Amino acid sequence: MIERIKIHNPTDFGKVAVMYGGSSSERKISIRTGKAVLDALLALKVDAHGWDTAKRNFVELSDAKFDRVWVALHGSGGEDGSIQGVLEWLGIPYTGSGILASASAIDKIVTKDILTGKGILTPAYRVVTSRGDILKAIEEFKFPLILKPSDQGSSVGMSLLSHETDINKAIELALGFNGIAFIEEYIVGEEITVAILQGEALPSIRIETPHKFYDYRAKYESKETKYVCPGINDVRLENQYRELALNTFNSIRCEGWGRVDFIKANSGKPQVLEVNTIPGMTKNSLFPIAASKLGIHFDELCWRILETSMIKHQE
Repeated sequence: MIERIKIHNPTDFGKVAVMYGGSSSERKISIRTGKAVLDALLALKVDAHGWDTAKRNFVELSDAKFDRVWVALHGSGGEDGSIQGVLEWLGIPYTGSGILASASAIDKIVTKDILTGKGILTPAYRVVTSRGDILKAIEEFKFPLILKPSDQGSSVGMSLLSHETDINKAIELALGFNGIAFIEEYIVGEEITVAILQGEALPSIRIETPHKFYDYRAKYESKETKYVCPGINDVRLENQYRELALNTFNSIRCEGWGRVDFIKANSGKPQVLEVNTIPGMTKNSLFPIAASKLGIHFDELCWRILETSMIKHQE
């Protein structure tokens, strides 16, 4: 069972803002997450209110007198420590990770630097800021390669490079956000993700897609992508993944809830791809799939994540 701060009466949460939307490249996904969470909390009689940060300002937020916030924002402005800093300044408890962990996890280069320093395996990479950097990285790693922007989620701006003709469009995509990206070795193998909730790892999920890699289209548009939970049949290996997920989560100093994504070559060890501090939370998202294996339905999961804000209140 998952240990947690147990809240039994919805009035104990007080007035709750479900923050979603924002102005990042992941706005549409955030709206889907936020509205699903809002509906779930309202069904459980929580005094919850939708709050699109792209349409409301911080003065209004302060005047609204919320007791806590369920942060359902994805990408820059919401998942990078920005809104967490505002809420800290206003003294409003919120769900999920704090300022430092949020800022570290959204920057995949920083995440990789931290994990490498901790001895946690992650695919080899090189930071690139220009076409010249990319050409040098290609000479070192050889095709195929993955090119990713440093600070985007949902696989936005990510490209698979198979030959030089792919470079120009990929550069425009990856460097078009903050001018910093990275080349990562392309590993053929199983993609596994492990969700974390209040210090416990949930059952793993194996992602099966006919696409060459798990990009935005495979995540949100393809009907062929399949999710197998638990993703690993071997109990010992399943436990290793869960332990590694927790170790990774704690190394970035994440809190409350989140998800760790892995890639494992057919003849190698699991390697961390990224840490997601605010995973998608529609009813068909990965996190709810994992929770459902423990008998936690979607509404209850949203409630439990809201409970994580009580820890910050105690602190």
